[in-house]
Amino acid sequence: MSNLSTVAYLVSSVLFIMSLRGLSHPTTARKGNFYGIIGMTIAILTTVANPGVLSYKEIGTAFVIGGLIGSVIATRIQMTALPQLVAAFHSLVGLAAVFVAAAAFYNPTAFNLGTEGNIPLGSLIEMAIGTAIGAVTFTGSIIAFGKLQGFVSGNPLVFKGQHFLNLLLGLSIIGLIAKFCIDQNPEFFWLIVAASFLIGVLLIVPIGGADMPVIVSMLNSYSGWAAAGIGFTLSNNLLIITGALVGSSGAILSYIMCKGMNRSFFNVLLGGFGGEQAASSSGGEKDDRQPKQGNSADAAFMMKNSKTIIIVPGYGMAVAQAQHALREMGDLLKAAGAEVRYAIHPVAGRMPGHMNVLLAEANVPYDEVLELDEINRDFSDTDVAFVIGANDVTNPAAKTDKTSAIYGMPILDVENAGQVFFVKRGMASGYAGVQNELFFRDNTLMLFGDAKKVCEDIIKGLED
Repeated sequence: MSNLSTVAYLVSSVLFIMSLRGLSHPTTARKGNFYGIIGMTIAILTTVANPGVLSYKEIGTAFVIGGLIGSVIATRIQMTALPQLVAAFHSLVGLAAVFVAAAAFYNPTAFNLGTEGNIPLGSLIEMAIGTAIGAVTFTGSIIAFGKLQGFVSGNPLVFKGQHFLNLLLGLSIIGLIAKFCIDQNPEFFWLIVAASFLIGVLLIVPIGGADMPVIVSMLNSYSGWAAAGIGFTLSNNLLIITGALVGSSGAILSYIMCKGMNRSFFNVLLGGFGGEQAASSSGGEKDDRQPKQGNSADAAFMMKNSKTIIIVPGYGMAVAQAQHALREMGDLLKAAGAEVRYAIHPVAGRMPGHMNVLLAEANVPYDEVLELDEINRDFSDTDVAFVIGANDVTNPAAKTDKTSAIYGMPILDVENAGQVFFVKRGMASGYAGVQNELFFRDNTLMLFGDAKKVCEDIIKGLED
């Protein structure tokens, strides 16, 4: 049975690797999901079939409850709510790591870890580290979920001595882990959990909304390392491999997101991006400049007579659920003879790939959706750039204003297009709290209103 389980876990591991590979591109994402589902099914059935498993009634009950909850969420969740759903799922992975570690600590015999009070030092270290990472992941993900859902303010919460407190807590956790490994005292185990819960909150509350894409991928990495740590404790190779895959891929994605914002990973954790700017924008000098305002009829007429159009989607499109109307608008423009493409910034939206997912849901052809590096040079040869809810990622101040919070961040060079139409509800700044200089350029016309309604009005104009 042991050899069969090993082979089954190996097959699952290969399927998880193939799944990760498939998810790296929209055209293979469905196949990647399928591989992941099959791999997880094999892993679960193999684990349940283990002779050491006795609580089938409890496991079956958990399957039913979890399956029902998952089914309800899957059928009701809106695509726009995926970022906070991902954050919520990360929190569950972290909490699961804490629960498994607690079960192994209180009943080590069941996990082949010796007897109570005589757990091997290596297992204690793995258990304590997995617990700490899992606890940080849990509370950090809860705060991220709250910020994305609107339960918690998206503005950074910063206070004096914050970094010193985090450092003190971090050192305390290291000390508690050492003490726990020496004494094997339950009190130290729960002190590790409590301190890690607290530092998870303190790490995320000072981080502003503009950095949420990085935080989501970072917490994804944390959840993987927590699973891997518990995998070492349980001597479960599949859990180690799966956790390492999730942890490393999340870390790589975090690096890509940071590069897309021209920020270091430590800047994100220690900075609270946009906090100072957001505060000053609400209480600083009023910007009296007035942008030029257009309407849907202007946009429809100009785009109908254009040969090249680049559409830049952002979170405003997601909020308005305008992706289907946008795709219909694009189809009409293509039918009129225009070349229509979509430009995606690495940190557009609230999680990596957010815009790609929404456009795929609306059946926008994959070959029309291009990343920043692929399309940026084409704006200068484009008749019309249609920006729908993307703010910070199109702000020219990132290239010209050294005092700006977003200075140095690579942006989409929208301002180089012949004509820019910017769809927005109002003149409010983006997540970074920085006024977008693009609003006031001579070649920009603002289209104020709900993004979906604006697209629908343009569609009517194109059909006339």
